[in-house]
Amino acid sequence: MPESKARKKAVDKKKSKNKAKAKEASNKKLQAVRIADRAWVPYVFVPVGLIGVAWLVLFYIAGYTIPFMAVLGNWNFAIGLGLIAASFFIATFWK
Repeated sequence: MPESKARKKAVDKKKSKNKAKAKEASNKKLQAVRIADRAWVPYVFVPVGLIGVAWLVLFYIAGYTIPFMAVLGNWNFAIGLGLIAASFFIATFWK
């Protein structure tokens, strides 16, 4: 005996709901993994920021007596501030 169209629509609707629930459950698992994966952030952004500050302090104190810093000249400011800016950018990944 052939199935009615209403019955087939109900079965299809139930299948789509089950797929949506399964997809939602997998998304929650992925989201939990992503949050757990961000434990590295403070261990990276703090040292990068401190290296940037140390670079600037070292350049202010003894910049032109250190050969590679003397060659870089005022680019030392860009390097130090770039490291500090990178630190703030990395910090935005922290949850």
